[in-house]
Amino acid sequence: MEAIDIENLLLNNDEKAKHFAKENLNETNEHREKCLEEIRKWLTEDQAKLHARMEDQYLLPFLRGCKYNMEKTKKKLVNYYTMRRNVPEWFQNRNPELKEIQDLMKLGVFVPLTKLQDNKLVVIVRTAIHDPCIHTQDNVFKTGNMMMDVASLENIIPAQIYGVIAIFDLYGMDFDHAKEFTPSMIKKAVFCWQNYHVRPKNLEFINAPPTINVILSIFKSFMSEKLKNRIKVHTDGYEKLYEVVSKDILPPEYGGHGETMEELIKYWNGVLLKYKTWFLDDEMYKSD
Repeated sequence: MEAIDIENLLLNNDEKAKHFAKENLNETNEHREKCLEEIRKWLTEDQAKLHARMEDQYLLPFLRGCKYNMEKTKKKLVNYYTMRRNVPEWFQNRNPELKEIQDLMKLGVFVPLTKLQDNKLVVIVRTAIHDPCIHTQDNVFKTGNMMMDVASLENIIPAQIYGVIAIFDLYGMDFDHAKEFTPSMIKKAVFCWQNYHVRPKNLEFINAPPTINVILSIFKSFMSEKLKNRIKVHTDGYEKLYEVVSKDILPPEYGGHGETMEELIKYWNGVLLKYKTWFLDDEMYKSD
């Protein structure tokens, strides 16, 4: 893992992103520094039990995701670090060299694109690419969270400033996959999405089976109105998806002209493996 580019993190090299952040996220240099100081003081004096990361690159995503609303930011930080304690099956033992992680990575359960859409990071989540008799849904979510951590660190401005477009490919979804999505699993997933440190802008579901509305209705029952309104289900090909994500950057497997899924999987697995030491260190950051 390379050292963080502070100039990039603070938007000093991107006037367009700086303007966007000011207009849409209430971020200015002065406001950012004031809020960072306040959050650090609050974490140190009132929330030491959270064992939160204190560096700018780990606090700014929460501030930006909450548009610098301090109460919302504090709530999200508490939720996030408490979740890391309460859900060890997703946030502990995250060695990217583990066989179960490598197997799922090579299947391509969670694959970011390397090109952006309107400055946003695009990720493809292949919900049913795995065999549920071999791989648990918890390991699928753990692998996805690990890849999202890495992709957001590698794409600071897209993930933190402009947001993320998630394409959920449901091809191959059958009863064995569907039964893994118990209400408790769905509640856990939605809680994670809503308290994660990126800005989810679009949730696009493709290759949806007829039963998707049953599963989605459970997902929506745990979602905020804002997140519900960002869900779109595509049941008739990819034409409507192309209105959201250009064919120029989508893989050929999705009718696009970008890198193949195989190329993307190989690239991101290589990046993930470089973060082995980072993941080992990261496990200590969670609530008591």
